[in-house]
Amino acid sequence: MTLIVRTGARGIAALTLDSPANRNALSAALVGELRDALADCAADDTVRAVVLTHTGSTFCAGADLTAPPDPEAFVGLMREIVALPKPVVARVTGHVRAGGLGLLAACDIAVAGEGSSFALTESRLGLAPAVISLTLLPRVDRTAANRYYLTGERFDAAEAARIGLVTVAAEDVEKGLAPVLDGLRRASPQGLAASKELVTATVLRSFDQYAEDLIARSAALFASDEAREGMTAFLERRDPAWVR
Repeated sequence: MTLIVRTGARGIAALTLDSPANRNALSAALVGELRDALADCAADDTVRAVVLTHTGSTFCAGADLTAPPDPEAFVGLMREIVALPKPVVARVTGHVRAGGLGLLAACDIAVAGEGSSFALTESRLGLAPAVISLTLLPRVDRTAANRYYLTGERFDAAEAARIGLVTVAAEDVEKGLAPVLDGLRRASPQGLAASKELVTATVLRSFDQYAEDLIARSAALFASDEAREGMTAFLERRDPAWVR
């Protein structure tokens, strides 16, 4: 079954996360297909930019707890989005949770609709937003990161724009996207690649410096007793033992 659908028009390749049955969760298969699709876009001279979007009511629910990707593969996916010599624009009309925020933050520009919502739910599962910090922390206001990393609260598109997670919170996502895509179409391929290289250099250096440690930290958390309880409680739709 294909989990990533590619379409295109006038130099813009749209990659659609198409696994609504599990809310476009980051399974090993979805991560692998998305990496392949991005590589194809990078090699295609007709592609000026990439729009990453979704089917269903959820952009991405985070890691698929039943078939999770290898942490190195997911880190590789985020790095490839950041390093892609073509802009990647997220189009969000639904919910984004946990690891999905790392995927979103790896994109260069993000436009979110009124019905979208966001939450870093890891702390409620006995985990932490470890590897996704590589893309989130350079982008998100630090005071907001302190709050949402710790509490797991849900917030809306307007708040996501205020804290820097998304670029535009729009009543109409297509209207919000239109000037962005027009600007990208008017830019030269060389100009886009060189400009993106400037704004992503610091983020790529942080991948090289911190990714290995964060992967190890994430693996240790996932293997812990608290995380097992948190994930079991989530799948059983109950509160974990530590809730008071």
